[in-house]
Amino acid sequence: MAEGEDADRPIAPRDRTMIDRYLAMLAAERGAARNTLLAYRNDLEDAAARLGHLAPADDAALATLGEDWADLAPSSLARKSSALRGFFAFLETEGVRTDNPSGGLPRPSVRRALPRVLGHGDVDAIFAAIAERLARTPVNPLDLRLAALIELLYGSGLRATELVSLPARALAADRPFLILRGKGGRERLVPISDRARAAIADWRPHLPENSPWLFPSGKGHLSRVRLFQIVRALAAEAGINPARVSPHVLRHAFATHLLEGGADLRALQAMLGHADIATTQIYTHVDAGRLVALVNARHPLVDLRRPGV
Repeated sequence: MAEGEDADRPIAPRDRTMIDRYLAMLAAERGAARNTLLAYRNDLEDAAARLGHLAPADDAALATLGEDWADLAPSSLARKSSALRGFFAFLETEGVRTDNPSGGLPRPSVRRALPRVLGHGDVDAIFAAIAERLARTPVNPLDLRLAALIELLYGSGLRATELVSLPARALAADRPFLILRGKGGRERLVPISDRARAAIADWRPHLPENSPWLFPSGKGHLSRVRLFQIVRALAAEAGINPARVSPHVLRHAFATHLLEGGADLRALQAMLGHADIATTQIYTHVDAGRLVALVNARHPLVDLRRPGV
């Protein structure tokens, strides 16, 4: 079948609902561009129409999609596979599925895009804007909440969903780490900096009594959409183009700057909650020069003179 041939075929209501929820998450948590969202919607709806039911599809069904897409350009095939992998990872994270069947999708050899990264100067500007808010008298409780949110995003690399849904008692006073259950139900230990712990301690007295959430809002917790809006507004206040900043970009900055500081890639994988270290390795692009300098300065052979030298 040609691409788009199934555009007029009906899509199961549950599939449409799940696709809408997934795209809303991409927009809110990762700041996905409108064109990306449109392309992903087309890819997901095309797959749903071809299969009849996308959300419950197994790896064998997804393998048939790979056969249908065999004649596509590598870039188009990579985009479609990426859209579906992200979709099924989202279903797994949300508890809609207990497995991820995307292993049946093709993996074309297309160079992966590098993540958007903030420089140290950008991060300094963001925290300077927060400090300016906190210096006001009396301090606004929402500014204390803002400080806690950003300290956890940049200081611990939490995913937006993990951050907004933190229980009120997630962090014990005598324990400088969290134990989170992330994608696929995998548990991981997340170190919490002294700065973040102090910011949470300042914010905690302003929580409504008996609130089950660390960041409550209405009858539930702060939404990913609202977090995205808060982060972008802060970026503008700090003099940074808001289009460059999102909760996910701050998570990328956490990883990038830790690696620059000498963090071990395996330790970083554990902190980020990546199942595959290949996902973490994308951050090695940021500091190739430092890695070369590290080899030149620290390798055991450095102290051995070459013959004839």
